Formats: sequence, C-alpha cells, structure tokens
Amino acid sequence: MIGASLGRRGARRRGWLARRRGWRDQLATGVRDLRRARLQRVLAGATAFSAMPLGLEIYFEHFRGSFGDKWMWTPVVLSPLLTAAGVAAVRSPRAATTVLPAVSALYCLDGLIGLYTHVQGVRKRPGGFGEPLYNIVMGPPLLAPGSLAMVGGMGLASALAARER
Repeated sequence: MIGASLGRRGARRRGWLARRRGWRDQLATGVRDLRRARLQRVLAGATAFSAMPLGLEIYFEHFRGSFGDKWMWTPVVLSPLLTAAGVAAVRSPRAATTVLPAVSALYCLDGLIGLYTHVQGVRKRPGGFGEPLYNIVMGPPLLAPGSLAMVGGMGLASALAARER
C-alpha cells in the first residue's frame, strides 16, 4: 500500500503527483511549441477568439450610451474585421504578415483613442475628476479601451513572431 502511494513502477499515479506530472508535461509541450515557432498561430487564434466577444461587449455598452459619439462605432466595426484577420492568419502565413498587422494596428490605435475619449468623458461630467467616486464609477470606464489596445497588440505580436517551420 505504501509502495503504491510512492509511485513504484507499474503503479498508477494518483492525486497531487499526477497533477504535478501533467503540469510538467504541459510546460514541456509549451516549450516545444515555442521552439517550433507555433507562437504566431497561437497568438493569431487568441486574437481572433478574443476580438469578437470584446466587440460584442463594447456594442452593448455603447448601445447603453446611445452611440452619442461617432467614435463609439469604430470598435464595433473593427472587431469582426480583426476576428476575420485572425482566422485568416491562423490558416495563411501571408495573411499573418499583411492583413493581421494592419487591422491589429488599427484596433490598437482605436483603443488608445478610446482611452482619450473616455478620460474626456469623465472630465466633462458635472464635477469632473473633482467627484472621483461618482464620475469614475458612473462615467465611461477609463480602463476598458485598454483591452482593445491589448488585443490589437496581441495581433501585432503575432505578426512579429516566426511562423511554424
């Protein structure tokens, strides 16, 4: 009985030791994938996978704001484009070096513009930053456009990574 818990040969591993072994195997697989340069495809897929739900969430939040500013439409329009570019980049090395970086740069720039407009939105509310507890909570979310910039940056990083050999 003690021999089985210590992991003798032929004995089935159980509990924390099995989970620990799985973690090591996953790490080894990740390192192997990085050496084989699968990073570009993984980042392109992650960009495609995260752009669409983010765009949908932005649509709902900007809909609540009645799309009062024309800039509110840009992330809604760019999100499906980035999703399509990410899917194309997973399948095609050419799309990964041409289409994805262009759309990702626009998405990242749109996030930076959104950060500026959100700061201005809080500033223009009655009391501005003088009433931080109310205006920062009830006004436009200051850090939300950063997620747009990060997803765009992930697409740019994908374009810079080496393609699988």
